[in-house]
Amino acid sequence: MFIQTEATPNPATLKFLPGRSVLPEGTLDIRDAGAAMQRSPLAGALFAIGGVDGVFYGSDFISVTKTDDTEWQALKPAVLGTIMEHFTSGLPLLAAGEEADGAEQGEFFDPADGDIVDTIKDLLETRVRPAVAGDGGDIKFRGYREGTVYLAMKGSCQGCPSSTATLKHGIQNLLSHFIPDVHNVEQV
Repeated sequence: MFIQTEATPNPATLKFLPGRSVLPEGTLDIRDAGAAMQRSPLAGALFAIGGVDGVFYGSDFISVTKTDDTEWQALKPAVLGTIMEHFTSGLPLLAAGEEADGAEQGEFFDPADGDIVDTIKDLLETRVRPAVAGDGGDIKFRGYREGTVYLAMKGSCQGCPSSTATLKHGIQNLLSHFIPDVHNVEQV
């Protein structure tokens, strides 16, 4: 098994591509060791390495975020070995009874804005999410109110130094171009 790695815009996160499907539907963002042990054998093993601060599963990749006091030079071989060992062992990715994160709960918007929200979601799904996944992350619609779109960023996007620029210059400009009622994009 050969696992490729790619840098992401977030220097604390590397994207690992095992050359096979990781999570066929949805995504999963795990940010603490306790949740990792309960939700995924692989995430539990990655957090056990030490120096791992987050694990994110996409369709064909795993993004691993390191702690500030850890260097990739020391951490990367252990992460590669753990991922390889997991996929060759045949263990399931998710613990029994666990599921990927699907549609976000708690979306908020005025029902009168339903057409605007549908267009926002379509643009996010077709134009934004593929690009963000290419950088090892994900983005989800959370709400819309009075011209402001609220989005949740996951994986390598969470805590990334360039995430504000992505939101304000990339996503906000795209949405404003297609939907004149959109004036602002905020991260939640």
